[in-house]
Amino acid sequence: MSIDLPDQPPIRAHVSLAGLTSMKVGGAAEYFISPRSNDELAASLAWASDRQLPLTIIGAGSNLLISDDGLEGLVICTRHLRGIEFDEQTGQVTAAAGEPVARLAMQVASHGWAGFEWAVGIPGTVGGLVVMNAGAQGGCAADCVVEVQTVTLTGETKLIYPKDLNFSYRTSALQESLYLVTGATLKFQIGGKPEAIAADTEAKLKARHTTQPYHLPNCGSVFRNPLPQFAAKLVQDAGLKGYQIGNAQISELHANFIVNLGNAKAQDIFSLIEHIKTVISDRYGVVLETEVKMLGNF
Repeated sequence: MSIDLPDQPPIRAHVSLAGLTSMKVGGAAEYFISPRSNDELAASLAWASDRQLPLTIIGAGSNLLISDDGLEGLVICTRHLRGIEFDEQTGQVTAAAGEPVARLAMQVASHGWAGFEWAVGIPGTVGGLVVMNAGAQGGCAADCVVEVQTVTLTGETKLIYPKDLNFSYRTSALQESLYLVTGATLKFQIGGKPEAIAADTEAKLKARHTTQPYHLPNCGSVFRNPLPQFAAKLVQDAGLKGYQIGNAQISELHANFIVNLGNAKAQDIFSLIEHIKTVISDRYGVVLETEVKMLGNF
């Protein structure tokens, strides 16, 4: 079933979302579209608003757990909102929300610009990067964001600046706002040596691939680090590495990752997350908070 919107791809009904998440689990969207322009995005928002439908925005699905029951309303996937502009004079890059972070990091490095090497292994999109204030290896989005381009549910555009984003560890004001990210402008250090920066970027990518289970479907780091402690160490010290429910397993390579061994259900992963939280709370008195975003009924 499809519903035609003027001058854009059709909105489809009952579309499986599992293939759109890095964990490869989840039910179907009641309605779904992946717009390829901001105009298509605005038209999709208007369509959902006219029908008073719940709205869910997803990007690369790399930090996401969607219920086996799926999602009601319209799901908009922004991964086809692409485009990158480099300002050679200022070291600023404006990238659309659907641009893959890892690819952008490689392009920044190839320009000889420093300050984004840490992002090379992040599997998400630019939109998710700024919404989650994603980070790795000592860097995070807050270090380089100049402005964020957004659109409201009624189709109005608005620029939001760092002072209003309330960046903190793995979070921003965008998580609780009615603004949808369409792109972001980031600033880096120009004038570096491309060979050295590229080598550092490649080294960081290799380190992530060596220490994290990229060979199996996963949703990235499951828990925020309860600083000054680290979630992975707590889980490992509790002897939970390798523990599994159904086909969902705590990675034997990195204890803050849950992997899909094949045909896992979202409920298996959710149950495993809850089990970890219970064990760590009982043993260490630490309440772990999830970094992965959970959508739907669990």
